[in-house]
Amino acid sequence: MEISKPDFKTDVLHEELFRKYMRVLKLARTPTREEFGKIATVAAAGVLLIGLIGFIIYVLFEHQKLLGF
Repeated sequence: MEISKPDFKTDVLHEELFRKYMRVLKLARTPTREEFGKIATVAAAGVLLIGLIGFIIYVLFEHQKLLGF
């Protein structure tokens, strides 16, 4: 059983993809403290909102008899 060499087109595609990734990484920068604070606040609010919705659904299903459903 012989192992064939990879196709040239595949190597070219990988190289092009790698160049695109490197371009993005060169343009990326570390967020400022203010930007990070805003992102963290929005993310925390989203987690709390999803948790609250889940808790409300849990309470509704656990107390169906009390609520008359």
